[in-house]
Amino acid sequence: MRVVITGGGTGGHLSVARTFLYAFIARGYVCVFIGSSSGADKMYFENETHLNKKWFLETSGVVNKRGIGFLKALWKQGCALKEACRILKEFKPDFVLSVGGYSAAPAAFGACLLRIPLIIHEQNAEIGRLNKILKPFAKVFFSSYLESSPIKFYPIMEVFFKKARVRNAIKNVLFMGGSQGARAINAFAIGVAEELKRRGIRVFHQSGKADFVRVVEEYINEGLSVGVLDKTELESEMQQKVHCVELDSINSVDVVVFSFCKEMPSVYALCDFAVCRAGASSLWELCANGLPALFVPYPYAARNHQYYNAKFIEEKGLGFLCLEQNLFCEVLWECLELLEDKIAQVSTDLQKECAMDATKQMCATIERTISTKA
Repeated sequence: MRVVITGGGTGGHLSVARTFLYAFIARGYVCVFIGSSSGADKMYFENETHLNKKWFLETSGVVNKRGIGFLKALWKQGCALKEACRILKEFKPDFVLSVGGYSAAPAAFGACLLRIPLIIHEQNAEIGRLNKILKPFAKVFFSSYLESSPIKFYPIMEVFFKKARVRNAIKNVLFMGGSQGARAINAFAIGVAEELKRRGIRVFHQSGKADFVRVVEEYINEGLSVGVLDKTELESEMQQKVHCVELDSINSVDVVVFSFCKEMPSVYALCDFAVCRAGASSLWELCANGLPALFVPYPYAARNHQYYNAKFIEEKGLGFLCLEQNLFCEVLWECLELLEDKIAQVSTDLQKECAMDATKQMCATIERTISTKA
């Protein structure tokens, strides 16, 4: 089959796109990608060798834009739609897979206009605006939250399952704010690190690139022993104050700080509890790994979707939810106390919310749908 994968803007959309890409390639499909020149699309796919071709069109988000900004964004989307239609006519795909985000709009609308089967995967509990518009036109609409979804499990890379384990005690806590980091979570982690050390708990901290140097400096000022995975982002004077560590040799430090890590499955495997945003990909990867979490939704996420993602897990009794403005150290201590006697059960039940073969099941559903429509 010939497939166009489209969508992105943020890592939550793009990680799903990449998971589908690898599943499609394993089934012998020819895949191309249509995304945006802005956002994280290029970071994920510009050098992806599994793609036959890739296009990064000049688009930006339309939601929440006003006045001239709205008109400019709409104009860019219109121009990109014309280009996407040209690509679709030339490539002649069997179907278009959209993972949402503003990057998906040109190719997804193009598929509808050219009567090419459109498959949508919605990552969030609150359906995005674009996917809500396109849902009636989709041949298949996947969601991890809707009962109407033909497959409810979330598409996750197998490595997160292979690194999974049942937690029995909390010895390492992970703080992360997504690929770009989150200053509120960074500040919170720094504020509780000394008490966590006193309790015999090591900190893993994904700070984001923009805040990495400041976070390392703050930990040093707190008198904590700091390890980093990469010293090159630090000035020579600060390099002398930290240890360069590997994930399998961290016992000599109180805190492990990194701006971004491609080995997140290994980081998850080392940790016993997480404090993080509630983007869909992170949330379900944690579930697959059996890692309980306190979710602190990004307050400005479109349609407040991170809150509803976290609420879904909280209502099952498998995680904790705290709004950013209510994030105080007492919340963390309460979570750790509540989890102490049941962490093994929660860790086990989290893994039941996911399935390693979910992506294969979705591929089979797509193939049945496409062959029926042919």
